[in-house]
Amino acid sequence: MATFEGNLTATTGRYAIACARFNDLIVDRLLHGALDGLTRHGIAADDIDVVWAPGAWELPVVAQRLARSGTYAAVVCLGAVIRGSTAHFEHVAGQCAAGIQRVALETGIPITFGVLTTDTNEQAIERAGTKAGNKGADAALAALETVNLLSQLADGPG
Repeated sequence: MATFEGNLTATTGRYAIACARFNDLIVDRLLHGALDGLTRHGIAADDIDVVWAPGAWELPVVAQRLARSGTYAAVVCLGAVIRGSTAHFEHVAGQCAAGIQRVALETGIPITFGVLTTDTNEQAIERAGTKAGNKGADAALAALETVNLLSQLADGPG
C-alpha cells in the first residue's frame, strides 16, 4: 500500500498571492499571515508575487490569469466578504468560492481559498490573526502542502 501526503517543505517555484482590496483592513492581516507562513517554510520572498484585485468577486479571473501564466506553482486567494443587510453577501461569497474552485480544477494548479466569509467584522478580525489564528497563513500553507503532494503524485503511480 502506498500513501501519499504533502508536507511543508519548500519546493522550487514561485507563489502568487491574489488579494481583494475591498475590506483591505482585514485582507492586509491575511496577507501578512500568508507571507509569514511561506517565508517561514523556506519560500524566498523574491519568489512571491502579490496581486491586488478590486474585490472578492474578481479573484477567480485574476487567479485564472495567474495560474495559466505558467509562472506559479500555486496561487493563494485572500479576501473578506462580510455579511450585510442585503443578499449581496450570498452572491459574492458563493460565486467567489465556486470560481476559485473551478480555476483550480481547470488548470491543475493549486488555488487556495483564504477568503473569509463572516457575519461580522469582529469574526473577520478573529480569523485574520487574533483568537482564531490567521486564515491567510492557513491558505498559504495549504498551497505549499498541495504543491508538494501533487509533485509526489506526478512521480508516483498514475
